[in-house]
Amino acid sequence: MNLQSMTGFARVVAEYDGTAIAWEVKSVNGKSVEVRLRLPQGFERLEPVVRQTLQKRFARGNFQATLTIGRAASAQTQPVVNEAFLKDLAGLAKRLQEQFGVAPATADGLLSLRGVLDVAETIETEEVRAALDTAIMAALDVALNGLEQARQGEGAALAVLLSGQIDTIETLTLRAEADPSRDTAAIRERIAEQVRLLMDASANLDASRLHMEAAFLATKADIREEIDRLKTHVASGRALLEGGGAVGRKLDFLAQEFNRESNTLCSKSNAAAVTAIGLELKAVVDQFREQVQNLE
Repeated sequence: MNLQSMTGFARVVAEYDGTAIAWEVKSVNGKSVEVRLRLPQGFERLEPVVRQTLQKRFARGNFQATLTIGRAASAQTQPVVNEAFLKDLAGLAKRLQEQFGVAPATADGLLSLRGVLDVAETIETEEVRAALDTAIMAALDVALNGLEQARQGEGAALAVLLSGQIDTIETLTLRAEADPSRDTAAIRERIAEQVRLLMDASANLDASRLHMEAAFLATKADIREEIDRLKTHVASGRALLEGGGAVGRKLDFLAQEFNRESNTLCSKSNAAAVTAIGLELKAVVDQFREQVQNLE
């Protein structure tokens, strides 16, 4: 399954039996599926099925769907003339002209009078309504296909960006793991130097006790577990991106785990180089989490 962004737009225009149908659908980020509809008067009956359709098609996002209904340009409307009424009006106009000398009536003037010329109304039966509703929902399905394609296009771009950020996280993790400050000999020398400085500062300090405390602090400062967990999270992130689908929530949780390990690495580090790597990690993880918010 492809990754989807939560943002997209699509518009579809269709025609059915002289009726023009237009759907506009768009989506933005959201924690769940939320739908806002704008339907013409008389088409409120479609609201439940439209909501269900969107909820089945998508896992997350705030959606707005707008339906416009009109008369198709190709539809020919035949006017209806009330000939009896028109004949009476023409006779009245002629008598007025003869008796009072008013100007003679014109054809366009008579036809413009209310009740003379009208457009036949289509009688909507249940069968006609059901057929129109089917055409409207078919047009919606096409629009949702377009929206899905737009979301997948943005999702593909996000996948490339997120994959690059995971690569950077892995690179920084390996740099922290290989930093010379983590070498056993370097750690032993650093602790020994700190003990010597303390012993020189005060002769009353217990050397054995001091060595025990130094060893304890060195153990607390070890970042082996953080590095191992970061490696595991990197593998999980790649698997989620490759698997695709609605993985936005899982990647958001993974970003929190990345952030937790980065913070711990910085707090436990006793070397400036590792601290600098930890700060770089935090910056990349923040960027990763920001982009993840756009995924379904």
